[in-house]
Amino acid sequence: MTVQAPIGSGFGMRSTAREVLLGRSLSGVNAIVTGGYSGLGHEIVRALSAAGALVTVPARRPEIARDVLIDLPGVEVAGLDLADLRSIDEFSRWFVGSGRPLHILINNAAIMANPETRVAGGFESQFATNHLGHYALVCGLEPALRAAGHARVISVSSVGHKLSPVVFDDVHFERRPYDKWKAYGQAKTANSLFAVELDRRAAGAGIRAFAVHPGGIMTPLQRYLPKDEMIAFGWIDAEGRINERFKTAEQGASTAVWCSTADSLEGTGGVYCEDCDIATLTPSGTSRYSGVDPHAVDPEAADRLWALSARMTGLSSFT
Repeated sequence: MTVQAPIGSGFGMRSTAREVLLGRSLSGVNAIVTGGYSGLGHEIVRALSAAGALVTVPARRPEIARDVLIDLPGVEVAGLDLADLRSIDEFSRWFVGSGRPLHILINNAAIMANPETRVAGGFESQFATNHLGHYALVCGLEPALRAAGHARVISVSSVGHKLSPVVFDDVHFERRPYDKWKAYGQAKTANSLFAVELDRRAAGAGIRAFAVHPGGIMTPLQRYLPKDEMIAFGWIDAEGRINERFKTAEQGASTAVWCSTADSLEGTGGVYCEDCDIATLTPSGTSRYSGVDPHAVDPEAADRLWALSARMTGLSSFT
């Protein structure tokens, strides 16, 4: 088991994805990046493409994704709705059926702090889209990941995990009032726990998993937040100027790209990373903006989440 502590990568908070990949060729590498046509995901795809990777971008709005990504070499778009298990199955079967090994899977797509919404099955939308959809995607893509021999699966989590653990007895807010931020925090904790358990199950097959906090970035992820709320949080001022602690999208993309490719991470996995390094373990309530709280890397909670996800989706993998 990898220790949850920094290793001194040589990169940092302001490193960009291009800098992480400087001088590195990803020729012959197949990657999938969900949400890869907007914000953070777009920059991840741009960096991987520039290094020579062949990148598939599954998108709920493929026609828009194709327009955005048209100038990037080696990038293809396919339809996928992470809130729809049938759509996930269709995409997975298509990719596996192509015979391509999958070396890098970056589960990046997400929604944040949206009004209460239910998707098929009555699932709360943030947990369903951010976690369950990606869980199902990994299940479907297992043959392609195994075929790679060595693969990495990156779950884009967030410092927002500090807002809530996974509330196992009421994941979908059926018995408690819906709170958009607790729902987001729970989903981001789930993203991290998923990496912990996937790594435990898949490491023997050469597949390692990591969770990533990209940092604060202004992207379309904030589309549900009113300006007054972002001002109250200190994210922007009254004139709309962004707080200096925020990163650019190019900087925010770097940790996911680093986790996907860094030689220094060979033989490691199941950890939460930030600023292009393994993050520090922070006691609950001691750090708001950095580090990972114990509930997001707890192996018992990770195992419990895997079992819950299998029941909710009817799917399992790496058994």
